[in-house]
Amino acid sequence: MAASECVFCAIVRGEAEASGVYEDDAVTAFMDLQPVTPGHLLVVPKAHRIGLEDLEEPLGARMWTAAHRLAGALRRSGLRCEGVNMFLADGAAAFQEVFHVHLHVFPRFRGDGFRIGADWRIRERAELDESAAAVRGGLAAPTPRS
Repeated sequence: MAASECVFCAIVRGEAEASGVYEDDAVTAFMDLQPVTPGHLLVVPKAHRIGLEDLEEPLGARMWTAAHRLAGALRRSGLRCEGVNMFLADGAAAFQEVFHVHLHVFPRFRGDGFRIGADWRIRERAELDESAAAVRGGLAAPTPRS
């Protein structure tokens, strides 16, 4: 998707409505239109980046810094907030729906209904070691930006 067709880029350019809560020179944050709970925020880079492979590490760090500050603000906001989740979906298989990288920051409370289902069983060490070796191999591989 081109930046000209991206709803988050339209928000950054001021061409689409958003309920903004934070902005600096690199990132902006606004309310999610389909919130998990009241106060659900999206933190997005102002530059169009599709996913994590496109996101430079310093810009990712700026997103995290803003999200960290906003998580504290949620706790002090008066909104119901007994905890905070941060969630980033990278790719369609991970449920990314808007292909402009974004970090969800949302308040949690008992009974809010948000769940992530998975097979949470403890794995054998050999399986974990094999997965660790694969990730180490990925760290050594060149990134697409290289």
